[in-house]
Amino acid sequence: MLDKELLEILACPKCKQPVKYLADQERIVCTNPDCGLRYPVRDGIPIMLIDEAEDPKAPGEASSDKS
Repeated sequence: MLDKELLEILACPKCKQPVKYLADQERIVCTNPDCGLRYPVRDGIPIMLIDEAEDPKAPGEASSDKS
């Protein structure tokens, strides 16, 4: 679980828009529909690096969510 105060100050490094935390996926997701990058959370630490983010619009990325 991430600290609520931390989530309030985080923003997407790419587009500077607010983010939301998806606890079940351990991802922080940009709320901007034009961006939508998903940043991993490892050991409770958000990895807010564009190079580490998943792009749901990129080929092959969206298919990893289907089970």
